[in-house]
Amino acid sequence: MARRVHPLIRAVARSRPFARVGPRVLPRLDLLVSRLTGGRVIPSEMMFTSLVLTTTGRRSGLPRRVPLLCFPHQGGWYVVGSNWGRERHPAWSTNLLHEPRAEVTFRGRVVPVVAELLTDDGDVGAARAELFRSGAAPVYDTYAARSGRRARLFRLTPVKA
Repeated sequence: MARRVHPLIRAVARSRPFARVGPRVLPRLDLLVSRLTGGRVIPSEMMFTSLVLTTTGRRSGLPRRVPLLCFPHQGGWYVVGSNWGRERHPAWSTNLLHEPRAEVTFRGRVVPVVAELLTDDGDVGAARAELFRSGAAPVYDTYAARSGRRARLFRLTPVKA
């Protein structure tokens, strides 16, 4: 189960100033520290359960790493393509639609995964229940309202290498 999000952190994450500054600062910091510690430490992990997702670039074919909030569930993870409330879907989600095989670095462990876009109401409902349990749902609801689009929701399931 995901770490419970503190109400103060939830309020900050929903703010417009955070939406402007956060995307420029946090991913770079998370990737730098993750790289330096072999994936054992991600600064965002102090506030939210986080992972680093490595996808294959749709056009370039190159590995693309992105730190994401995650919601552990039955040995895998849910991730949400909120893109900080911006109007476009994040590139990593488009990459997963084109190539669902990816890697997750979670607490120092690299895990091959396959991504599944959740479209079935039952699957989406189960994932949203996990978001509500963690207290993160209001943040994503704010992002959805701000962006005017429905965020893509993926289940990342470990596969044997």
